[in-house]
Amino acid sequence: MASGKMIAKTVQEYIDETPVWSDGTTIPQVPMTAMQWRIWGLATAGKFFEGLVVFMTGVALPLMAMEFGLSSAQKGMVGSATLFGILVGATALGGLADHLGRRQLFIAEMLLFFVFLVAMTLSPNFPLVLVCLFGMGLALGCDYPIAHLVISESIPSNCRGRLVLGAFAFQAVGALAGTVLGYMILKGNESVSDWRLMYASAIVPTILVVIGRFYITQSPQWLMSRGQVAKAEAEVARLLKRDPRYPKKISLLEVPDDEPEIEHHKSKFKKLFRPKHLRATILASVPWFLQDLSTYGIGVFTPTILATILGHTSEREQNLAGVIHNDMIAAKGAAFLDILLIVGIVCAILLADRVGRMKLQIWGFVGCAAGLLLAALSTRLPTGTGQTVLIFAGFMVFNFMTNIGPNAMTYLIAGEVFPTKIRGSGAGFAASFAKVGAVATTFLFPIILSEIGIGNLLCFLVGASLLGALVTWRFGIETMGISLENVGRAKSRSNEAPVRHAIHSPAAP
Repeated sequence: MASGKMIAKTVQEYIDETPVWSDGTTIPQVPMTAMQWRIWGLATAGKFFEGLVVFMTGVALPLMAMEFGLSSAQKGMVGSATLFGILVGATALGGLADHLGRRQLFIAEMLLFFVFLVAMTLSPNFPLVLVCLFGMGLALGCDYPIAHLVISESIPSNCRGRLVLGAFAFQAVGALAGTVLGYMILKGNESVSDWRLMYASAIVPTILVVIGRFYITQSPQWLMSRGQVAKAEAEVARLLKRDPRYPKKISLLEVPDDEPEIEHHKSKFKKLFRPKHLRATILASVPWFLQDLSTYGIGVFTPTILATILGHTSEREQNLAGVIHNDMIAAKGAAFLDILLIVGIVCAILLADRVGRMKLQIWGFVGCAAGLLLAALSTRLPTGTGQTVLIFAGFMVFNFMTNIGPNAMTYLIAGEVFPTKIRGSGAGFAASFAKVGAVATTFLFPIILSEIGIGNLLCFLVGASLLGALVTWRFGIETMGISLENVGRAKSRSNEAPVRHAIHSPAAP
């Protein structure tokens, strides 16, 4: 610079900095570096594997039930085991990112997933299947906060929403891939052990992701929160490495700690419930819980629901051929509906940094309620074309609205509304609290189908969606365009204009 003196900046200010040519011409947006794109690409893997494993279980379940002779309750245990693992892992492991570091947990979670994935393909009995599904859930639960943090703490504020949701979109891609893959394996084979091939198909991609995660940077914001300024400056330099090099030298400015010194040794989870952070904790966790009641219950058991409502039964359904026949019919319908998940998340990516998180979440919840109501009404109709049209219309509306709204926004919001020092713990707690709903609904779904009926449950989920919209409206904090370093200092209500953060560099010499 002309003065020869370097002005210290925060990590986020360096990341948000837009180079300016010597004649004053600015670049339209902050250019992403190769390292930033690498981090983003590797973070998508965890969401893809979650969608693959959780939704593929819905296709694999009939074959597991036949091989191991599962009861309705045991089917519910299979459907909920991975989600219960996510519940535990998001808090028990995700919170460790605030102590051990983002990169360390980012690697460890995928190694854990790999171990249990291999064991799953070799499981000789039902108890070991549950252990492996739970273990994979532990890893995927850890990934909930970690993947969000490694992205959001490494990229510009003005595109944070799009890129975090872009990674989250791979959950829907994984869901579709899991359903299609399950169908193709069923079509190509006729063995009760075909479900093992479904899980085995993810082994090689997992190995590649594990290797790739060794070659990313540590979060500079986390390093600064630990007082490791020199290491943080080195990691910022790696993160922002460009050709030509810019910025040429890094001098970091520490963000003042707004936590009183006396509070530093308190449990990070206790801090989440202090008055200062309680609003953020409620917003991050309660709507996510209400959303997961519907998303996972409907998503995992879509093949079963379609087969039940539409009457796709076989006289030989207790035989292998009959089970596979029904499973393939339901899987095709589920795959078609899963496409709407992808359409919904694409719309969320395009709108999150334009419309705002709160509006999308509120109207998304309302849309989910409308879709579930249509599906519930279909159960009151006699079997026929009218019932088929209504059930598919209801699920199509639900899948689209959940991913443009609460399924995407709850994930995004949970990683944005907490300060850096408790961000991992906050996002992890929110994910765990949400998975209480997911575990409950997936465990109860098979029992309800056989004892109560799907129509009554769908009506209950309509109410849960409307409650989610109400809670979001009441406790809303709009984070669109706000620097993560300002979270906790510049929180705004959902109906207030967000504080925007834009940094430009001085003119290049």
